[in-house]
Amino acid sequence: MAAPQSKIIVTCAITGGIHTPTMSPYLPITADEIASEAIAAAEAGASIVHLHARKPENGQPSQDPELFRKFLPTIAERSDVVINLTTGGAPNMLVEERLQPALELKPEVASLNMGSMNFGLYPMLARHEKFKYDWERPYLEGSEDRVFRNTFKDIRYILESCADNGTRFEIECYDTSHLYTAAHFIDRGILKAPFFIQSVFGLLGGIGTHPDDVMHMRRTAERLFGKDYYWSVLGAGRSQMPLATMAASMGGNVRVGLEDSLWDGPGKLATSNAQQVQRVVSMLKSLNLEVATPDEARDMLQLKGRQAVAF
Repeated sequence: MAAPQSKIIVTCAITGGIHTPTMSPYLPITADEIASEAIAAAEAGASIVHLHARKPENGQPSQDPELFRKFLPTIAERSDVVINLTTGGAPNMLVEERLQPALELKPEVASLNMGSMNFGLYPMLARHEKFKYDWERPYLEGSEDRVFRNTFKDIRYILESCADNGTRFEIECYDTSHLYTAAHFIDRGILKAPFFIQSVFGLLGGIGTHPDDVMHMRRTAERLFGKDYYWSVLGAGRSQMPLATMAASMGGNVRVGLEDSLWDGPGKLATSNAQQVQRVVSMLKSLNLEVATPDEARDMLQLKGRQAVAF
């Protein structure tokens, strides 16, 4: 069975590399916007904030460490929230580029994708006739013929490059095969317990959102990782809150945020990340569950502490 826990870790993914600025006026783009959204999410109850960066002039995803440096100190100064930096970046980036923020800034947590996959964003084209910036349409169109590369060598490269940083990983699994890949690196001694397994549902190219899919991922993780892991669930788009509720009722942790879903109900855009955190915290309380504070999440995941980062 998964590691026993009395508190639920709530992760909030603030901006991401999936949605484009045309899709929502509330998507944070600039350093000030990203910092403000992260701090507000923490105040609303997020244990962890998962962070990407964007070019301020046009909202394009970027892994330039200098862009991260413009908002990370503000978040760290005004909040004790656990900071998790992406190594995923965007599906059109090379792994060397994607790695740089985590490598240089040494966060407590970094995300790590566990497999190459088709990553279909192109259905979003049907929702918008015009785009605000020139890069948006080609970025979405290109996903019909794009593989999000995460080979065994790429994964090993990230793990070994960050080995001296003391950074732990949010292990992102978009299908059951990715759980087996994680088990492979555990067997090789490269990944160490406790494992923070983030199961991702509802992205085209990965596993679906049916309750049977969720149960299958959970059973497979239980079989592979036993008591050495914490299970968390990310539901994309309209599946965000239903799957968070299902995961929480099964003893899992949850992830919300504008990276994963722009919505706060049918046809209603979320106006902030904090709004989604408030909604999921309310749901957890209705199930008589308690949200982990950042320090409680640090203890659960055996993190190195906020003073040991490089920002």
